[in-house]
Amino acid sequence: MVHLFRTSLGVMALAAAVFGPGGGALAANGPFLAHQALYDLNLVKSRSNSVNSARGRILYNFTGNACEGYTSEFRQVSELDSGEGKVTLSDLRSNSWEDAAGKSYRFKIETRMNEADAGRVDGSAERDGDHINVKLKLPAPKSFTLDGKIVFPTEQIQRIIAAAKEGKSLLELSVYDGSDDGQKVYNTLTVIGQPIPADRATSSDPSTSDEHMKSMKRWPVTVSYFDRDAQQKEGEQTPVYAMSFELYENGVSRQLVLDYNDFVISGSMGKFDVKDSKPCN
Repeated sequence: MVHLFRTSLGVMALAAAVFGPGGGALAANGPFLAHQALYDLNLVKSRSNSVNSARGRILYNFTGNACEGYTSEFRQVSELDSGEGKVTLSDLRSNSWEDAAGKSYRFKIETRMNEADAGRVDGSAERDGDHINVKLKLPAPKSFTLDGKIVFPTEQIQRIIAAAKEGKSLLELSVYDGSDDGQKVYNTLTVIGQPIPADRATSSDPSTSDEHMKSMKRWPVTVSYFDRDAQQKEGEQTPVYAMSFELYENGVSRQLVLDYNDFVISGSMGKFDVKDSKPCN
């Protein structure tokens, strides 16, 4: 079930980014929303019959502004029943901060499965010219460099929205979010569908009924995450996981679908509260 945490971190990475205003193409749209969102997780289908049932919740909080950077707090608790009394309870907690320019990223991640000791990752990444310097405190002290073309989660979402507004349907990016042991880089392929008008009827949730959202256009988006270290192998590569969701032009996401290859989980928004946001001085 380690891949469960990878997908959870993928959700965290996108959630941590979707409300970050940042610069460039997004700045003209004004500030994005500080908020709290609750997603209810349920099993959609099991392709290999490896999971009989699944349920859980994601609770996400976002605060900050373009001057101070953006802080996100994320927790996902999931219960998977694989039959014959085998139930796996996973608990993922994450706190991350990223500056608006995509130059600095700090993260603390804790994962726990059943009664086992928690796994912890604590580190930071700083962009310096054509490379990124990463320093880990946990799980063990380590320093290394990454290619400067790699992006952090906020910039990933910024580029997806910019590509959507330009009418592009495909976007390839390499992303670092601190997941796994803090040394993993994912290659991503984003597929962007045709824009969905604000007045198109759709299944409702707290985001669609919120006054901040009613006039917003959105796009159906699917992001597939590939293990960058496995790129050298021959043949067509299968993604580690894929996420589908509707992405609003102001950065809000809804209608999550998490594809773990063996099984698929939906994440429907059960609660959406807009928070007061301190303006950037």
